[in-house]
Amino acid sequence: MDQSTLPNALELKGSRPKADPSVMPPAATTLPEDLDALKSPDSLALPDLPSQVTIRELRPLTLQDVEQLVEVNNPRLKAAASQVEQAKSGVLAAISAWYPTVNLTANGLPQYLDGEQYRNPDFAQTAFNPETGLSEPKPNTYTTQWSANFSAQVRWNLIDPKRVPQISAARDNFEKASDAYLIALRELRLQSSTSYFRLQRQDEQVRIGQQSVRASLLSLRDARARYQAGVATKLEVLEALTQLARDREVLTSGLASQSQARRALAALLDLPQDVTPTAADPSRVLGTWQPSLQESIIAAYAFREELDQFILDISINNSNANAALAAVQPVLSIFNNFNTSKNQGQATQTGSIDMADYSWNVSNAVGLNATWAIFDGGRARAQYRQNKQRAEESKFNFASERDRIRSQVEESFYNLRKATQNIHTTSTEVLSSAESLRLARLRFQAGVTTQREVVDTQRDLTNAEVRYANAITEYNISIAQLRRRTGLDQVMACSALNLPATKPNEANIDVPIEPQPNRPACEAPVPVVQG
Repeated sequence: MDQSTLPNALELKGSRPKADPSVMPPAATTLPEDLDALKSPDSLALPDLPSQVTIRELRPLTLQDVEQLVEVNNPRLKAAASQVEQAKSGVLAAISAWYPTVNLTANGLPQYLDGEQYRNPDFAQTAFNPETGLSEPKPNTYTTQWSANFSAQVRWNLIDPKRVPQISAARDNFEKASDAYLIALRELRLQSSTSYFRLQRQDEQVRIGQQSVRASLLSLRDARARYQAGVATKLEVLEALTQLARDREVLTSGLASQSQARRALAALLDLPQDVTPTAADPSRVLGTWQPSLQESIIAAYAFREELDQFILDISINNSNANAALAAVQPVLSIFNNFNTSKNQGQATQTGSIDMADYSWNVSNAVGLNATWAIFDGGRARAQYRQNKQRAEESKFNFASERDRIRSQVEESFYNLRKATQNIHTTSTEVLSSAESLRLARLRFQAGVTTQREVVDTQRDLTNAEVRYANAITEYNISIAQLRRRTGLDQVMACSALNLPATKPNEANIDVPIEPQPNRPACEAPVPVVQG
């Protein structure tokens, strides 16, 4: 195909695409009654006592509960919503340039002035003294006066070249902030799903570890019984002990990872400090992804707000370029200045002050003002070119983001395909390993094989179950990634499992697991191998 015939993004999306919240379900704003107790604490809350962070409740949550909680509680989503409101205020501030400005100024409401001035009599002016009939110097003058001044100025820019591009840039910034909120919401939903699936995997790891320890205890019991009966060697008992130690290590690692996954989910949900979430749903395959790879890529190009942001960057930089060029263009404004003042009393009088004297001044001026910076050393033209170059850079960034989006979709799609095959192969491996372990135990009890075969098959079963759990987790995470990266939600749910009404009889391997004390690492025996 001739790549030069591909449609242009500006033709498909427009030069100033608007955020479209309708392409995805809106974020929850309130919690249902059963989850209301899990509302996030105050944003500035900071515990200062150990009792305030002590876990008092393990709360089972479904995937739907997690999605609701993260949309209502998560502080990063709240911050993104606040940025949208900030950008909206920025638009209103820019639009205000279309309106006139009114400034009121008052100097002294009122103001009282009392003063005296003394001058050298040799240089002072003379004044006629009626008492003596002579002209005498008057070195002293007096002032006693109440005054009030008020002015009002109305100004309106009739022609302002930078006004329109600044408003356009503010509107584009608002749309960009709205897109950023949708991106944050998509990313948050992906993170919550991924964290929940990983918690399910750690739960499976604990279950597998418990099952392996139980099986190892059973093998150890059989090996010791045969050893005491004289039909087995001590080597077989030691092999069973070694496998039990390995399985306990698997269980310990699973418990630690489970605790970490729970607290990571609690931090993402911003739960109260004394609550830890647990997975209420077992690890199961979500369903089947319906769209093809090509349909997923095209959907990602259409729905991903990241591409719209780069188009808005182009528009913002072009508007900033026009605003920079407006610095050397004429500005025409109309003004109206109104001034009034009143004075009560007299100033600079040589005799007594008569407070009955007053004056009142009123003036009003209407006119046009024009300013035009003819030459600024090339600053405006350089800033214009700078912003145009930034717009060109945004085009290149758009191309990079387009390629990255396709790479992400393909990566998730191929991982989904790989996980699908791994689920089939590992499930077969689990079934065959479980049957092999059953036969190995029967052979060992019949005395036709050794403990080594039982240990090996048990380890194979444990590894197969771990790989099966990892395959399901990788599959579900890939589904969540495709939902996030394409904007589609076309997943066909799996058919209901036909499970028996009663649990299978496992009485022959029902061995209780004794709790292990949390002993200091320094007390562990140091193995010394004889060379």
